[in-house]
Amino acid sequence: MRPLGRSAAHATTVALLAAAPLAASAACTPATPPAPPKSAPAAAPRPSSPAEICSALVSYWAKEALAGGRWAGLDWEQKGLSNAQFAIHEDAVAAGRAVERTHGRSKALEVVDRVVAERCAAEGGATGSSEHRRAPSPAG
Repeated sequence: MRPLGRSAAHATTVALLAAAPLAASAACTPATPPAPPKSAPAAAPRPSSPAEICSALVSYWAKEALAGGRWAGLDWEQKGLSNAQFAIHEDAVAAGRAVERTHGRSKALEVVDRVVAERCAAEGGATGSSEHRRAPSPAG
């Protein structure tokens, strides 16, 4: 092997020094990228029970009535309430108004939520249909 000239030796040294960091980083890098951390699969939303739907709907309208909201004057059908839910609504509003006179609006809203939740649960969602609904007539 013959000796390299000064410029050839210099070029070889520069090339080796330039490649050294690349070789070092390649040695430290895993062959494949790490897998992302596994998260738990998202739970499917569970359907609301009739009592939960009743409670949310009736509480909303009872609170609107206490606050004198713009749509508080709608009738029970326009609010989407059954007759049984409307009865709960009226009782909750009456209880809320009684508490509001002595303890303020925030306590009244708590009473409305409690009364409505208890009654909706006790009545299984209070989904009894309208008194105006007629049973289907027999085929004939």
